[in-house]
Amino acid sequence: MTDDARTSAPSTPLPSEPARCHIAQFNVGTIRFPLDEPEMADFVAQLEPVNALADGTPGFVWRLVEEGEGDATRMRPAGADVVVNFSVWESMEALWDFVYRSPHLDTMRRRREWFQRHMESHLVMWWIPAGYIPTVAEALERLALLREHGPSPRAFTFSTSYTAAEAEALQAAPSLGR
Repeated sequence: MTDDARTSAPSTPLPSEPARCHIAQFNVGTIRFPLDEPEMADFVAQLEPVNALADGTPGFVWRLVEEGEGDATRMRPAGADVVVNFSVWESMEALWDFVYRSPHLDTMRRRREWFQRHMESHLVMWWIPAGYIPTVAEALERLALLREHGPSPRAFTFSTSYTAAEAEALQAAPSLGR
């Protein structure tokens, strides 16, 4: 559901560096029709295969799922007509490869059939310590931060990304960032 697109993948740490940080991504999409309507059938049919693809992609760490379900599509923490997607990846490159260099891209190309165009940021990313699983509340806060203040090492997008080192530097001196 992300709209951001660049022609090259973001830079990543050297392979010899141990992963101290992972990248969290959260995006929202305002659905055009209820999920059980015929207009959403193709989208709903793609949920399981796209989620299985993510689960098997190198660098995938975690994704939000509703208890007892295979996805989080029916969870609505951002509004009754807003679907959320929330995942953690080992690196920006791993996330980029899944979003833009896998069959997931075919689904994204059709997103306007199923989702309204957002006039404000709908995707946010931030660095987290490896092994940490962020909460939905934290994700909503990061999205609000991006919408209110624009990109920063605490909340950014693919096209306005920051490194884990920049995020760590901000934590060491919180008065310097948003």
